[in-house]
Amino acid sequence: MAVTTKAVTTKKAKEQEVSIPEEDCSTICLPDRDSKIAEIAYHKAENRDFAPGHELEDWLEAEQEFLL
Repeated sequence: MAVTTKAVTTKKAKEQEVSIPEEDCSTICLPDRDSKIAEIAYHKAENRDFAPGHELEDWLEAEQEFLL
C-alpha cells in the first residue's frame, strides 16, 4: 500500500499543530489597540474644544503616540 505525499504532509501538519492560549498577554488585540488610539484621539479633540476638521490629524497623532 502506497502512502501519498499529501497524506503524509497532512498527518505531519496535524501532529505539529500548536495550541496558542486565547489570552496571550504579550500582544495587544486589534480591538484593544484601536480603542486605546480612539481614547487618545478623543482627548486631543477635547483639548481643542472638538473643533471640526481635525479628526484624521487627531487619529494619526494618537496612533503615533500609542506606537511609541
